[in-house]
Amino acid sequence: MLPSNTILGFCLISQLCVGVTGNSLLFILFIYTFFFKPHFKKLIDSVSMHLTIVNMLMIIFTLLSHIMSFFGVPNFLNDDGCRVVLFIFRVMRGMSISTTTILSTFQVLTITPSNSRWAWLKPKLSKLTLSSLLCSWLINLLIYTYMVPLVIAKTNSTHFGNGYLDPYCQNKHFGKQNFGSFFYIIFTHDLFYVALMMWTSLYMVTVLYRHRKRVQHLHSTSLSNQPSPERRATHNILLLVICFVLFYWLNNFITLSGFYVQAKIPNWEGINAILGACYPTICPFLLMKNNKLVLQFTSSFSEKRMTCFQSALRG
Repeated sequence: MLPSNTILGFCLISQLCVGVTGNSLLFILFIYTFFFKPHFKKLIDSVSMHLTIVNMLMIIFTLLSHIMSFFGVPNFLNDDGCRVVLFIFRVMRGMSISTTTILSTFQVLTITPSNSRWAWLKPKLSKLTLSSLLCSWLINLLIYTYMVPLVIAKTNSTHFGNGYLDPYCQNKHFGKQNFGSFFYIIFTHDLFYVALMMWTSLYMVTVLYRHRKRVQHLHSTSLSNQPSPERRATHNILLLVICFVLFYWLNNFITLSGFYVQAKIPNWEGINAILGACYPTICPFLLMKNNKLVLQFTSSFSEKRMTCFQSALRG
């Protein structure tokens, strides 16, 4: 086995383990909060929990076939398997975009000043969030249902031409069928959500900047430097959006390059799978940064460590 293949395989397996573990821990944390710490529960947690499930499924269905290929498993997916795996992956990817956008929009409305023209939406946040998620599911299911009949199991090991290709699957008429109209629909869908995501991010930065300026006039520097829970949550959402946009464009660039390049590059799809799974892998750790239970645990752990350190010095 080539060293590049070994490194790629190690990266795929490591990312699967880290991503599934991180999202599982965050999901368990949300379940624990809902049942045992209801006073910590926030409306935004339901959106974050939904994003966690979507990301976990996206990681599994993005990386699994590439890992099986790395171990040399032949004919891992037949025609039906290819259709199911690709359909779930694409729907989860679309829902990851949609849910991240809903999360950033939710945070914008949360921190919007009461005199803003968007303030009237605050009392309707719960209904708006639920209806937005349901609409996103419906839109993504409708878009990618069209894709199901167009995918089959790989017919041979080497390909030359335009088309979708991964270790076990390909599009039905590889090198012949034009998917321009379908790509246009997907691109328009993704561009709408990414544009909304970037707009909400710019708005959050503007609100935070104005709030900081106002606080500096009202309080001393020591108080103004203490981040409020709203500011911490907003910073985390901004980090999520930045990570998403970065990996989204990299993933799209490689996907389109792989589709239109005639001679397929070895391991190109494996590298693209790693990039495509980067955001859902990083996401739970960014969300955990602002979780009250995690903050409470780290605070108590720091206090105990300091107490033990002081006791050791006295001893």
